[in-house]
Amino acid sequence: MIRSDDLMKGVAIGLGVAVLTPMIIAALTPVAKPIVRSALKAGIRSYEKGRESLELFNEAVDDIMAEVEEEMTAAPAEEAVVKEEPVVSAVKMAK
Repeated sequence: MIRSDDLMKGVAIGLGVAVLTPMIIAALTPVAKPIVRSALKAGIRSYEKGRESLELFNEAVDDIMAEVEEEMTAAPAEEAVVKEEPVVSAVKMAK
């Protein structure tokens, strides 16, 4: 069974927390507000820097993809030139 003195301690602690919490929050607000503002500023700066880095990365990937596509379109023409060259047989080379 719950002892009455334990119950009273629990109620007293609960009431104390309920009364003191708003006072503690009100006291810490002037201190916490600049900290929260600086943390938000740092987060926004990090986000912007990340966006810039991602844009640079995307631009580099787009450039590489364009180069590869250009090479792929030029490759069939080069293969056609190689295939048109006459093949010298080993018999002709021996003569």
